[in-house]
Amino acid sequence: MTLPDVTVTVIVFNDAARLPRAVASLRAQTHANIEIVISDDHSTDDTPAVARELAARDHRIRYLRLPRNSGGCSAPRNRAIEIARAPYLMFLDSDDELPPRAVESLLAAHREREVDFAMGAVRRVRVDNGRRSTWMPHLVAERRTLDGIEADPRLLFEHLSTSKMYSRAFLDRHGLRFPEGIHYEDQLFSAQAYCLAKAFTIIPDPVYVWYIEPFAAQAAASISNQRHKISNVRDRVHVQRLIDDFLVESGHAVLREDKDYKFLKHDFRMYAGDLPYRDDAWLGEFAEIMNPYLDTLADGAFVRLPRPERVVLELLRDGRLSDVRLAARGLGHNVAPRQVTADASGGTYWGGTLPATDRGRRELDVSDLELDTRPFTSAQFRHEITELTRGPGACLDLTIRTFDPGLRLPVGPQRASLVLSPGRRRLTVPFRLDPVRPGVFEGRARLDLATAPLPVQGFDGVRHPLLRLSQQGLANSGLLLAPWNSPRRGPGSITVPVSRPTN
Repeated sequence: MTLPDVTVTVIVFNDAARLPRAVASLRAQTHANIEIVISDDHSTDDTPAVARELAARDHRIRYLRLPRNSGGCSAPRNRAIEIARAPYLMFLDSDDELPPRAVESLLAAHREREVDFAMGAVRRVRVDNGRRSTWMPHLVAERRTLDGIEADPRLLFEHLSTSKMYSRAFLDRHGLRFPEGIHYEDQLFSAQAYCLAKAFTIIPDPVYVWYIEPFAAQAAASISNQRHKISNVRDRVHVQRLIDDFLVESGHAVLREDKDYKFLKHDFRMYAGDLPYRDDAWLGEFAEIMNPYLDTLADGAFVRLPRPERVVLELLRDGRLSDVRLAARGLGHNVAPRQVTADASGGTYWGGTLPATDRGRRELDVSDLELDTRPFTSAQFRHEITELTRGPGACLDLTIRTFDPGLRLPVGPQRASLVLSPGRRRLTVPFRLDPVRPGVFEGRARLDLATAPLPVQGFDGVRHPLLRLSQQGLANSGLLLAPWNSPRRGPGSITVPVSRPTN
């Protein structure tokens, strides 16, 4: 019997509906000499029947069913490695696909030069709107072979195990398997693979299609989308500690700052956008888990972050949880603090009090935001809806407060407009902001949603409402933040005025 060139493992649990699509993408591969192992983590739906039917149609397909559910991705992958017959291995989740040339392209990279694994581009597809993007495009933009991860530590950000084809000999030589009994297993497995590999090749070709369901029900959401669970935070930090230990044990401690930066910029940042909407109990538990780990990270990792992210981290570490909510709102959207405080030497700090520690002064110093010196068109303000009530018909009455910590706006009333763009055309609602005290203005606007120019095909515009200020012929537009208690909205909603900033 001819041995397959590549074994592709499809892991599945209670996903009978999407499993045929994943397997069809493998049967359509341009390189046909493959083995397909469906590794079932003891599904309780129709998956076993569907898998057996698929295996009956194609001799290349083998069905493996675990005797009990493992609760993760590692065990079904590891059991499949044990029975795989090919010298090269790939992994596919049942809700995703491989592009037609994925196996061919990665196998060619292995045959061109002896490497421990080859990796390519991941195409992400939003299930709700079909929007496509490339995962970490800057890391896979060109074809290259690296003699170790030290040549480009940024690759630690690309921690997916599914975007790679591994040499079976490489995995066996190091006893490299997926860690069982923990979540975020890909991060540890990929960090180990990067560090243990003597050489690996990157190709710019798409090799994986990753379907993203941002509005999936919480019970059915992927592990990454279960950030509302404190156990999720605990699991993520636990894996980071395992990676840290491995870096030391394997002689790669030099990568620690790069790995810490990746954790802050990617892993912590995923939680940060949700922090304003967590209750006090959740935030307290989050801080108890996160802060001891943050204290172990390299100082250089914090320095590489944008100032607003450093502020959130410092407020969390200092136990200022109410301030954490304020600072985390609008992250990534150039939203100013409500208030700043200056010291005698001219330093400007986030909040209404001067920091008490050297670390606080270093991390909360917002002088680099240039709140008082930027050109007006790019100046940072903070616009918040402080009250939202229903008016007649489809009208919403908004009370809006604008904070100007850099004192850029002149004394007196300000001309402002609320701008919505549910499609290509804009809805503009002029109103006036009146001074409340130095650096704070307030106004009221009535928004008639019935006049919003919604395209026939539905919402297809800018998700967030903007507030535009006008001054001497110049305009400044900034995000308008929703009230604290505004509900989250699903796809297709036109309740744009109450949408929230997202990561």
